Amino acid sequence: MSTIIATRRVVLSAGFGLTVALAALTASGATSPAAAREKLVINSYGGAYEQIHRKLVIEPFSKKYDVDVQVITAYSADALAQLRAQKAAPQFDVIHFSGGQEVVAAREGLIAPIKLNELSNGKDLYPFAVEGMSRGEGPVHAVAAIGLLYNKEKAKKPEKWADLWNAQYKDHVVLTDLSNSYGLLGFLMMNKVKGGDITNADPGFNAVKTLLDSAVVVATSPEMQQNFAQNDAWIAPYAQDYAYTLRKAGLPIEFVQGAEGTPAVYLTANLVANRPNQDLAKKFIDFSLSPEVQAGWAQELRYSPTNKATKLDETVAKEVIYGPDAVAGLIRFDPVAVDANRAALVERWKKLIAK
Repeated sequence: MSTIIATRRVVLSAGFGLTVALAALTASGATSPAAAREKLVINSYGGAYEQIHRKLVIEPFSKKYDVDVQVITAYSADALAQLRAQKAAPQFDVIHFSGGQEVVAAREGLIAPIKLNELSNGKDLYPFAVEGMSRGEGPVHAVAAIGLLYNKEKAKKPEKWADLWNAQYKDHVVLTDLSNSYGLLGFLMMNKVKGGDITNADPGFNAVKTLLDSAVVVATSPEMQQNFAQNDAWIAPYAQDYAYTLRKAGLPIEFVQGAEGTPAVYLTANLVANRPNQDLAKKFIDFSLSPEVQAGWAQELRYSPTNKATKLDETVAKEVIYGPDAVAGLIRFDPVAVDANRAALVERWKKLIAK
């Protein structure tokens, strides 16, 4: 500012010639504006998730590194479709998946591998969170565990997945459509409990068939809430974070890890291939893995942390998968096999519930 004032004083005393000279200097760029901020393009999932994403990650990162973070709301399947359509000239820098799409994206060369030593928080991640990195996938930055939600005021606490078939819950079971990732994982776990695997779903479908006459099938989280609030639901295979959502809505819903194991949705942050600012994108991914950010996800939405250095207070710790013992119970169905069989499972499910 002081330079501009001094120049103006010279103009006033020296006349028109200097005024013309100053105008020429300005036109030539001598007083050019500050350099444009770096830009990062990412996706998020909309709704409450995106609000917390902005609060915990996007806005603090933008401030710390003076970066313009552009957010495009795109759920996992849509995000993968956009990556495919943009393969020759990708527009995203970081892409987030929650349905295992990182396996496909890595296989098709849509995302680039990250070395663990390129992430300052890499050394503190649980092994399950970095397992896919050897295949070119991004690290797992949060976990939505799938277990049993139950109404603690009306139902006896279940202990295992097999309890879904216990007569005490008859007429009070809610199942979720396989088009929903939570529903698919819940079904795969029921199939596993009954002796099936990803290539043999007969045990699971036969077992579900015995429940259908006395169960309700929903497709979305709001429908799940409605059934617990209005339709006398007592038990449902669903996500741990949603149990917290229901409690915030005033419902007496608790979450149980079934004794046979805990399948989960693994949320990954992935580096898009063939983009010019990959170093900045890696910083963004690393920021998402910090203990402070992961504690925030647990506090706000009850997502389980993947960084073992994360510190949680006692209340939150009891409501997520926290610590080595709890993490040991996590099950991840082979995402490659799940992707290969997903369409057939969904089609068979549709036929079953239509009868």
